[in-house]
Amino acid sequence: MTGSVPSKDDALEALDFIISVLKEHEKDLDRLINELGKIAERLGEGGVLGEKIGNIEERLANLQNEVANLISYLTSGEEHKTTSQYSKVTETKGPPIMLRCKHWEDFQVLARQAQTISFLYKEAEKIFQADALKGNQIITYSGELPKPTQLLKTWLSKQLDVPEGNILEGTLSIG
Repeated sequence: MTGSVPSKDDALEALDFIISVLKEHEKDLDRLINELGKIAERLGEGGVLGEKIGNIEERLANLQNEVANLISYLTSGEEHKTTSQYSKVTETKGPPIMLRCKHWEDFQVLARQAQTISFLYKEAEKIFQADALKGNQIITYSGELPKPTQLLKTWLSKQLDVPEGNILEGTLSIG
């Protein structure tokens, strides 16, 4: 990798690809929900099996909503919608949903306003791990430490009650 920044066309093309894949997944989830509904009707609503199928349907519906929210977020490009879209987590029965983020930025978006966050730095492997509990989701990031400059900006913002957008790396000088 040369470290060059991709062009806007490349970025838009990648975004279009991601959106189309997410829309396909949304259609698949919708189809699966319908099929599960038909199976549940045939087997009857009573009993443990009906309850388990109901839980699966509910979780699939939640996943479908999250995919739809992610599509709207990606197409809107408005960062202020991020908090409201991802802070509405629906409680579901059953085991938690594991979300493993490969990119720190994804973890930041998904883990915003989490109930609990844990972190660990494995010095021997130089790996940083963060886990967030948010509703019925466990969101995980494992990888290299985020850039220290971003961490310092965030820390300064919280310590000095100044918006991160008003903090810059460098020096202030006159003339």
